[in-house]
Amino acid sequence: MSRADVLVIGSGISGLSYAIKISEKMPDAKIIIVTKADEDESNTKYAQGGLAVVTDFDNDNFQKHIDDTMRAGDGENKRDVVEMVIREGPARFQELVNWGTHFDTENDGDFKLGREGGHTENRIVHHKDITGAEIERALLETINKSSNIEMLAHHYVIDLITQHHVPGKELNTDDISCYGAYVLDEKNKKIKKITAKITLVATGGAGHVYKNTTNPVIATGDGIAFVHRARGKVSNMQYYQFHPTALYSKRDGMLFLISEAVRGDGAKLRLKNGSKFMHKYDEREELASRDIVARAIDNELKISGDDYVGLDCREMNREKFTEHFPNIYQKCIDEGIDPFKQLIPVVPACHYLMGGIVIDMDGQSSIKNLFAVGECTNSGLHGANRLASNSLLEGLVFGHKAALKTMELLQKNDFNFEDLQAVPDWNEEGMRMMDEMVIVSYLRRQLQEMMSDLVSIVRSNERLQIAKRKQREIYEAVVELYNYSILSPQLSELRNLVNVSYLIIKHSIQMKENKGSFYNKDLATKPLTIND
Repeated sequence: MSRADVLVIGSGISGLSYAIKISEKMPDAKIIIVTKADEDESNTKYAQGGLAVVTDFDNDNFQKHIDDTMRAGDGENKRDVVEMVIREGPARFQELVNWGTHFDTENDGDFKLGREGGHTENRIVHHKDITGAEIERALLETINKSSNIEMLAHHYVIDLITQHHVPGKELNTDDISCYGAYVLDEKNKKIKKITAKITLVATGGAGHVYKNTTNPVIATGDGIAFVHRARGKVSNMQYYQFHPTALYSKRDGMLFLISEAVRGDGAKLRLKNGSKFMHKYDEREELASRDIVARAIDNELKISGDDYVGLDCREMNREKFTEHFPNIYQKCIDEGIDPFKQLIPVVPACHYLMGGIVIDMDGQSSIKNLFAVGECTNSGLHGANRLASNSLLEGLVFGHKAALKTMELLQKNDFNFEDLQAVPDWNEEGMRMMDEMVIVSYLRRQLQEMMSDLVSIVRSNERLQIAKRKQREIYEAVVELYNYSILSPQLSELRNLVNVSYLIIKHSIQMKENKGSFYNKDLATKPLTIND
């Protein structure tokens, strides 16, 4: 057994900034960070566009950013949360700079500011088109200088430790406490018991519940699933944002993201025959919010039967494009596409989850001593649809708030861990080795196909009912497999994806009106296009 004051699950912007803050203020606190892949592999790493924050107070202000966020979220946001995050943004952003993150600047030293869909002003700070990777680099360098932080890569969390792991202990669902987690050490093939006074879940999204996603392979909804199994509150899972412009590929899995900032700089959407179409759906055209643009593309593909639409960059300034989007340009060239001579083939892909673990303004979940931050949460910031580039800001601000509250609790030291002595090590008795990876892969493909076909950008009552029945069949097969197999990350990820799919379908069925990213054609009260 390992013991820590703080256990952090995840190594993106949320988890790392949280750990740094506690480490700086409480150098005697023992902090363990576990991440299931390499230490730099996170959703943060793949964030291209940048971070939305008000820095140009001559042309922008907090109220404009607040209004843009509320509008994108279709009014389902919590206004007090929106105001807190946006008003605290500049201070948290400055801390990121102080930790060594480099952002692009003009010749006069001011930050270069981009603009993306849903924003009324240029306010996106960025580092070329690899902002997330630059943030990840700076935070990890800071982490590695901290003597009281231990980073455990390739450590996969199986489940949280709560009262129901204590023999003879009755579980009151209104008063659950977290004592840490059972963690699979992939290198040594052992399941460790890591106990902690405070546990933070910062596991990112769940994009691989669908066939095509912009998320890295680690995004399998792990944190949401194990909090759900621990009887923590999870909400708004029906709100899943599909990014309008992922680079088209005939291969399923992670698709390369063509940042919304490209459209912000002037790229236009076109059908394969070169015809424009966004004017039919929104007066903002290419700069409409992501849910509108994704549904527009989805509708046009259904009408035309084409596999993709085109992103037209041919009229854009080549020098500016290659300077601002060097990785996007290189990826296109590698795929045999010259963006200044031909359309970039793009399709919508699963991108960002607005729902998740319910937290308060300090990042506390419904489970005592368990915090959660970032995409795995429903903080109230995004409402029914995330405004572009607000996610990195959310991670910073809620990481800060959670760190402050964690330090307050650690200083009080009012923890009852008598039960920990009775918590058993992970029990593998009765489990037998099964060489059934082919079944795991088969069930995962079945789940992703079902979700992509029936619970995607446009849903219907009939599709959701079919999905509910199909999900139940897959769930029962996975339970049987889980009960009679030695645990592996692949099997655990499948288990988590099944849990996540259940929540998405359940919450979608419960929805009685279309909001933001959620669209059920049977609930539509107005046509999809504005000028039929």
